Amino acid sequence: MAGGWTRDGAVQDQIDDTVKDAVARARSLTPQGESASECDDCGETIPKKRRDALPGVRTCIACQAERDKAVTHSTINRRGSKDSQLR
Repeated sequence: MAGGWTRDGAVQDQIDDTVKDAVARARSLTPQGESASECDDCGETIPKKRRDALPGVRTCIACQAERDKAVTHSTINRRGSKDSQLR
């Protein structure tokens, strides 16, 4: 049920678009190609199990965890709620 100026299904379309964007972003960040045997950041050996599980991996678990902390998420406000606009 839509209200105001929106059409039926508009909210679900926004949710679907948000999920599609998140999946596309995750896929673009997934390593591809040949894995490195040593971490690009610290030089430690990357375990074979990690290289087999993630083809194209270039960092050890500890360095990847640090990189993941630095990643910021999108600030796109698809919902248009006043609360999120006031932050």
